[in-house]
Amino acid sequence: MMALPKAGIIFNDIKPAAARAAAELTEKFQDAGYRVYQTTGWGGILGFPRPDSPVCHTPIDRLAAEGFDEAMPFAIVLGGDGTVLAAARQVAPFDIPLLTINTGHMGFLTEGYLNQIHPAIDTLLAGQYALEDRSMIEVRVFRDERLIWEALALNEAVLHKEPLSGICHFEVAIGRHNIVDIAADGVIVATPTGSTAYALAAGGPVITPDVQVLQLIPICPHSLAARGLVFADTESLVVHPPTNHQHLILSLDGNSGCYIWPGDQVRIRRARYRTRLIRLQPPEFFALLREKLGWGLPHIAKPLSVELP
Repeated sequence: MMALPKAGIIFNDIKPAAARAAAELTEKFQDAGYRVYQTTGWGGILGFPRPDSPVCHTPIDRLAAEGFDEAMPFAIVLGGDGTVLAAARQVAPFDIPLLTINTGHMGFLTEGYLNQIHPAIDTLLAGQYALEDRSMIEVRVFRDERLIWEALALNEAVLHKEPLSGICHFEVAIGRHNIVDIAADGVIVATPTGSTAYALAAGGPVITPDVQVLQLIPICPHSLAARGLVFADTESLVVHPPTNHQHLILSLDGNSGCYIWPGDQVRIRRARYRTRLIRLQPPEFFALLREKLGWGLPHIAKPLSVELP
């Protein structure tokens, strides 16, 4: 007797609409002959360290919930961008494609809205979709050459003081190139997906998702010459924190992950894993920029010549 196919649902359980939708989809998939596995986005949260316990660590490949593995052809994400980021971290080691449904606010990473969910699921079950791959970064912290912390990020890694104010001198090495000194409140290392998140707010460029690069963005640099740097994602990056500060905070995708102490090394590279997004329509990145961020709209709208979103 053949086993039933799997379907996964990852939802934000503090949003009643997402919880209701998860229950409805569970019934829909079961009626279609699937075994359904549910989990919440909390499983992808990295945890919050404390000064007396500076490392809160779960290995990269142990974040997935029970039932989420290589045999699962897809998972549905119900939430906002934060839930999508957490879900990506949970399923990337098993290469599970994600159909993302927005129950939050902006939903920059989501494919559809809650009022479109049933036609979207019908399209998914009919196999009428494409997959879009997004690169991730792998972040590891070493102390005396010993790995003490690791995590995946879809958007970015941020290293900064606590609280976020005051100048630090970061020594940064990219690939085989000479070490550079960056005087700033912090530094951001972002993927193309993360170029429209914190890196954009810090003055970085928008990068289309298919470009195989990373970017290094200083936060409030103390130099007119300090600018963001875009480099090939085949290069790894090592950040040496300043030695004249007690500790720094390393955050990934908006999650506090680890305290960084003088002498630690933060090593970042393109991950061997990826995020796979299910697209029900051909992706149009510029249209998304226009709809979500107002990119390319005139300062004064002219209704006869400009079609507003």
